[in-house]
Amino acid sequence: MEKIKGLTTTEVQKRKAAGLVNYKTDIKTKTIGQIIMTNFFTLFNFLNLGLATAIFLVGSYKNLLFLGVVICNTLISTIQEIRSKKVVDKLSLLNEPTSNVIRDGQEVQIDIHDMVLDEVTKLGPGNQISTDSKVLSGEILVNESLITGESEPETKTIGDELLSGSFVVSGHCYAKTIHVGVDNYTAKISAEAKYIKKVNSEIMNFIKRIIKYISIAIIPIGILLFIHQLGLEGNNFDSAVVNAVAALIGMIPEGLVLLTSTVLAISVIRLAKYKVLVQELYCIETLARVDTICLDKTGTLTKGEMEVSNIIPLAMTKMSDITDALGIISYHMENDNQTMEAISKKYSRKNDYKVKEIVPFSSQAKWSGISFENESYILGAPEIVLRDIKSIKKELDRYTVDNRVVLLAKSKSKLNKRLPNDIVPMALILISDKIRPDARATLEYFKAQDVDIKLISGDNPQTVAGVARKVGLENIKYIDMSSTNIPVEKLVDEYNVFGRVKPDQKKAIILALKAEGHTVAMTGDGVNDVLALKEADCSVAMNSGSDAARNVAQLVLLDSNFASMPKVVAEGRRSINNIQRSSSLFLCKTTYATLLAFIFLFLDQAYPFIPIQLTLTSVVTIGIPSFILALEPNNERINGRIIINVLKKSLPTALTIVSNILIITILPEIIRLNQNEVSTLAVLLTGFTGFMLLYRISVPFNHLRRILFVTLICLFIFGVVILRDLFSLTLLTPHLIILALILLMIAVMLFNMFSGICDKLTKKVKV
Repeated sequence: MEKIKGLTTTEVQKRKAAGLVNYKTDIKTKTIGQIIMTNFFTLFNFLNLGLATAIFLVGSYKNLLFLGVVICNTLISTIQEIRSKKVVDKLSLLNEPTSNVIRDGQEVQIDIHDMVLDEVTKLGPGNQISTDSKVLSGEILVNESLITGESEPETKTIGDELLSGSFVVSGHCYAKTIHVGVDNYTAKISAEAKYIKKVNSEIMNFIKRIIKYISIAIIPIGILLFIHQLGLEGNNFDSAVVNAVAALIGMIPEGLVLLTSTVLAISVIRLAKYKVLVQELYCIETLARVDTICLDKTGTLTKGEMEVSNIIPLAMTKMSDITDALGIISYHMENDNQTMEAISKKYSRKNDYKVKEIVPFSSQAKWSGISFENESYILGAPEIVLRDIKSIKKELDRYTVDNRVVLLAKSKSKLNKRLPNDIVPMALILISDKIRPDARATLEYFKAQDVDIKLISGDNPQTVAGVARKVGLENIKYIDMSSTNIPVEKLVDEYNVFGRVKPDQKKAIILALKAEGHTVAMTGDGVNDVLALKEADCSVAMNSGSDAARNVAQLVLLDSNFASMPKVVAEGRRSINNIQRSSSLFLCKTTYATLLAFIFLFLDQAYPFIPIQLTLTSVVTIGIPSFILALEPNNERINGRIIINVLKKSLPTALTIVSNILIITILPEIIRLNQNEVSTLAVLLTGFTGFMLLYRISVPFNHLRRILFVTLICLFIFGVVILRDLFSLTLLTPHLIILALILLMIAVMLFNMFSGICDKLTKKVKV
């Protein structure tokens, strides 16, 4: 065959000048401008600005203090997200896909976005096809599942078209680029070469639901409340505006949105320190919920550095015939898998045998072969290549415990892409792989965290079980997936080691575990892992693996070190547990403010707060503690649904505050209290109840929480006593203090009562 020369440097430059280059059609992260726009130009920020304008126009300038808090929160969130973006962009460069192309007759590796029209690409197993191309020579098996959903691979030969986004399962070929940029098939259907999984985030859905309901309610409630307050005796236009704005400020949960984005952005930065690239932000949430992790043996628990450790002759075959056969095979066949690489390192030798046919290895078939004029050689899984393995079962049982065992066999027949009937075994090739030194400690971590471990491999189940024992996996029960007809759904609970697993079976195992309600993480590095990685709740790829695996995965371990996984899971749990805890504080404010705004539509009394008073209570019981507690270490496994867990803590507090305010509004009918005294009591009770919630979510106290709790109480007392004029509070007279103490005791009883009711109700809810 004539040597393929590809494009010349001059031809490449001309195409680039003409814009015929495979420029990026997708943006992995937002631009800095987009981040600023997203964080500053939000519905709630516009509402806050409108409310601030109303306060400014009536001249109540000190009540604008809430706007400073909003601006600070927005700045913090924006800065953290920009930092996160820079980290992700930097790591993405390390993970940027490349392509092997032929230029000036030489094979060179380039960024896929430097490819031009008519570029000649060399493709092999694991390569993702970056541009729509046409096969020039060779033959490959292609999986198009990432773009079409069809998992069955197709054979592509000379003249066949290859779609960008598909990947090579087996074989080698040269292909010519026929489309670049937006003309590629994936660009036309608005789906990049990377598989995009629909984000199923409970936190994101929860926040969106809150924003939706508040957005619908806030404007009509605000208008009606303003009109009602304006009509009250003794109220004027200015006080009606201030009262209405105070009610609406409390309803807006802008801190909750900012907190979530900030915590997740910080998680991305922290994970980057462990060489972990987060390709999908909300997978951090999924990590926190993982209760089952499926591991591929090679490259995950083992180093993936295979070597031939021994050869066991069969059927009286001479060792010289075996080594000659291995030398012939490795010279003519591509090193498209780890087994062939190990054999080639030891036995490859030049010869002039005339090849009639080559059948490349595929994880589906589990064998490869080569045909010459008078003989064919076959390498593959013994139980697949031989229809009857009774004659070698004794040897297999002995060696598969510690080795990957490959059968070398021969036949007088041509292969014709299928195994012939006259196969004669020649030898068992023992291939060993070193266990990662930190594999045992990593699995012990998962065991301590109540995460179930499933080992899935294409190797012999006894070999996989042997590795499992070495790394400390307990209660090992293994099964050969190539020799069972039992549905996968009935196997996933009983077994924890699965051998001879085909790619579609890996996918079926993941789906079966998910169907049983498990949250499943999957780690992998090869083409045979792609289907399973697609279906896993959280997919993790090794950077040393195939292009397809890296592109599908939500997380990429850039140093290909499985020992990073405990840190990854711990970071996920820290983030989501803390977001869940801090969300209770924010949702409490939104809930009680919304209920009070609605109730005061029907009460002939002035709204008991002004904006600056809510700023005081919000800063000390919500703003400061939520951001500090959100960054604490927290490695507890998440249980139950987030919305139930949050409501369980926030709702009793919100109902207690509403009850407190209703009691306070009744007091002027019984004892003499002016409006300033009513507002002061309302602030005291709201702050005290907020501290009860903060106490509840801080238990058990550590050094940080203890200092934080005491400091915040001191700040609140300082604001109420020393800065009372700033916050429009009255002097605490003896009779007001006594009244406040009585109300505080009632608040404690109400809080305990509502907490007990919520606990009972949530136990009845299926979580």
